[in-house]
Amino acid sequence: MKDGKKHVIIIGGGAAGCFCAANLDAHKYQITILEQNKDLLQKVKISGGGRCNVTHACFDPRELSLFYPRGSKELRSVFSKFQPGDMMQWLEERGVAVKIENDNRIFPESNSSQTIIDCFLREMQKNGVQVHTQSVVHQIIPTDVGYTVHTKDKVFHADIILFSTGSSPKSLQLLENLGHHIISPVPSLFTFTIQDALLNELSGTSFPNATVKIKTLKSEETGALLITHWGLSGPVILRLSAWQARELAKVNYQFTIEVNFISEHIEKCIETMEDYKSMHPNKTLSQSKIFDITNRFWSKILTESQIEPYKTWMQVSKKGIRKIAENLCQKEFQVQGKSTFKDEFVTAGGVELKEIDFKTMASKLLPNFYIAGEVLDIDAITGGFNFQACWSEAWIIATHLNEMNG
Repeated sequence: MKDGKKHVIIIGGGAAGCFCAANLDAHKYQITILEQNKDLLQKVKISGGGRCNVTHACFDPRELSLFYPRGSKELRSVFSKFQPGDMMQWLEERGVAVKIENDNRIFPESNSSQTIIDCFLREMQKNGVQVHTQSVVHQIIPTDVGYTVHTKDKVFHADIILFSTGSSPKSLQLLENLGHHIISPVPSLFTFTIQDALLNELSGTSFPNATVKIKTLKSEETGALLITHWGLSGPVILRLSAWQARELAKVNYQFTIEVNFISEHIEKCIETMEDYKSMHPNKTLSQSKIFDITNRFWSKILTESQIEPYKTWMQVSKKGIRKIAENLCQKEFQVQGKSTFKDEFVTAGGVELKEIDFKTMASKLLPNFYIAGEVLDIDAITGGFNFQACWSEAWIIATHLNEMNG
């Protein structure tokens, strides 16, 4: 304790750690951040392609919690105290204008993550936060009056600790050494690696409303799909990867998916083509624009269906039309691995949630020890949700500590 202030050490200068530091009462607390990288807020910097998808326009706590494959139940009470609307207000009160985009993702109007980072750093500076970068914590030792925190060349004394690192093995080991149970992390939010003739030379082709199924897991999602150099991506794939993160890890990312590129029942698709054939019997298939797909993809579908594109519709048999429909609506692909989505590396796993008091984000095992961020077994689909969990958890910790007798 210094000048009558308790010393809060925040281990991990990412989203949760810095937001907590920005909201703590500097009259009550001396605040120190220990960050292993050379800069704070590295994930915030690269999020949303450098624009920072700061949160999501979903303002009902129960509805918001449904975007979290792990942690949904626990986060309901957390979001009832601080949700995306509160985060928008917090930023705007500090001069950061934000905007809601068509898909409900929220970004700073500047389209630059640096705007968010600068705002946080200003608030932290006001609070006199001491920052030690390139400071890897090797050991945390409980004492009679708090904790000693050991880095390579320094020892810090803390009355209170906020542990808000990512989910690296070293970070999890520190918590395990202190008695917490860790659920082994597996990747979440990843794209599918697929080698298939249908996808060759179509990188960049997108489908606004595709349905993708993993039949063996009875799992299905609908949304935008993107063909990449290595396979398939887009929100629909990322959602599947998040919801089935553990199951897909078990099969070593080798599994089969079924893709419906137009999200239409196969019989309806056949009927649409039969009707088109009746109305335009002499039109060639290559000139026919029937579905919401690109000409290049339509040509590939015809090749895959072993039908020459220069044929007219009256030359195509019922069997041929069914084959086209199968490739459009029931195309199977073998997934042979995964790739990280852009730079958004998220894990499922971390500290077991039953060991956390979600009213305060305090450890149930360690006194004056709080845990927030990706180190918890909480993760979300893409769209600003993972950050919102960090903001809300950090807000709860800061508010709780500020209300305590200093």
